[in-house]
Amino acid sequence: MTFQQLLQGAEVLSQSGNPGVAGVEYDSRRVRPGTVFVAMKGETSDGNRFIDQAIAAGAVAIVTDSATEIARPGIAWAQVVHGRRALARLSANFYKRPAERIASVGITGTNGKSTTAFLLESILCAAGRKTALVGTIEYHVAGKILPAPHTTPEALELNRLLAEGLGVGVTDAVMEVSSHALEQQRVFGIPFDVAVFTNLTRDHLDYHATMENYFRAKQIIFDGCGTEAPRAAVLNIDDEYGRQLLKICKKKSSVVLSYGLAAGDFHAESVEITPRGTRFQLVTPSETIAMWSPLIGRVNIYNALAASAAGYARDCSAEAVAKGIFDLASVPGRFERVDCGQPFTVVVDYAHTDDALRNLTALAREFVDRAGLKGKVITVFGCGGDRDRAKRPLMGEAAGSGSDFVVLTSDNPRSEDPIAIMNDALVGLQKSGAKYSLEPDRGNAIAFALQRATPGDIVLLAGKGHEKVQVTRQGAIPFDDAEVARGNLKAMGFDCKSVAKAGIGA
Repeated sequence: MTFQQLLQGAEVLSQSGNPGVAGVEYDSRRVRPGTVFVAMKGETSDGNRFIDQAIAAGAVAIVTDSATEIARPGIAWAQVVHGRRALARLSANFYKRPAERIASVGITGTNGKSTTAFLLESILCAAGRKTALVGTIEYHVAGKILPAPHTTPEALELNRLLAEGLGVGVTDAVMEVSSHALEQQRVFGIPFDVAVFTNLTRDHLDYHATMENYFRAKQIIFDGCGTEAPRAAVLNIDDEYGRQLLKICKKKSSVVLSYGLAAGDFHAESVEITPRGTRFQLVTPSETIAMWSPLIGRVNIYNALAASAAGYARDCSAEAVAKGIFDLASVPGRFERVDCGQPFTVVVDYAHTDDALRNLTALAREFVDRAGLKGKVITVFGCGGDRDRAKRPLMGEAAGSGSDFVVLTSDNPRSEDPIAIMNDALVGLQKSGAKYSLEPDRGNAIAFALQRATPGDIVLLAGKGHEKVQVTRQGAIPFDDAEVARGNLKAMGFDCKSVAKAGIGA
């Protein structure tokens, strides 16, 4: 491929030179001989500072979004309007535009993206499709599991992953699309066939500043990311922002499907939530389907409705929808039970917003009430550092309002002082009137909560879910809530190994 072929469709202001190219990179440390280096301004750094380093490493061409950089002698050069949009075009061209040959579903919203994505992938597999999944927990390519550094990767990694999927017969892709990715145009040029909106609650305001900006970022996927609007839009009309999108999408998408707990094109009737799973009748525009999901709780009915509607939009049969929902037994870090034979329940969950904590503690309350043992809800949670400070007291109040006892601790403090973060959350926790304890060391906090639990209780380890590290001033330290809980339960005399062998709590 030549440099000019690589630039096809990019917003080029000026261009010179036309060497053959062997690859594309935006990180100068990964440049090899024959590479095109895309130098673009980021949120915290400017790739244009590393142009000479990339050339020294063998770059044969530079694509820059800077008007002040001067072309280097003997190096092909292009100045572009927008760095990330250019990266997206070049990446697509280099990998022969894989997204145009795969039917992609993009899922956006504050909460529920991961579970909805896993459910939809399960439905598509039940329909006989070969799938790729891109999301917060992990990436999948035709059954192969890959680590997920970001919910939505940069355009280069995304196109590489889709090209890999195409090579092994992938027909459908399911992507969690974050507001950051939409704002930063990481999915520019991806023609989404279906776009799904789950909900919008307070999160990421350290980045977006206002809820209006946050909503506008989410709306980008429904307008089209440098492409036509998605053919189909699936929208939660129980959410006020979902209702706003409904009006917008009716003018843009040829198919608009609404869902809600009791109303919408897809809704649920005869709901029965048990500790073993959730039973309901799925009402669709054409039929009613008996559904059983191993996932429990009201929030997972929403996730199942969203995935089912998206499955219908992708022409999956009623049988495939029901089987896909039935087949997904669990999602890593999403109401994930840790069972070592202890007489109380331990759950790891990613809930890291006040809305997610309210949903989680409400589900836990229903869980213990149904057991009839007058159990307590004990919640361990913290707030992330270098993020929206204003949501911390809201999270404290949500955790306290839904719990009998709260252990306030650390959750990825990053560059901030863990005690200062806890003090922000403590204001809301005290407002709730709940009993609480403070323990900045997350490992000690988990141990304390487990030791306090009695038969019939439920202990919620909230905030980190599937994450395997704790991010502090010292860097990323290995830390897995589920593994820490297992270690403590083993130290308390419970036998995790024999439970695992018996297949209990899977």
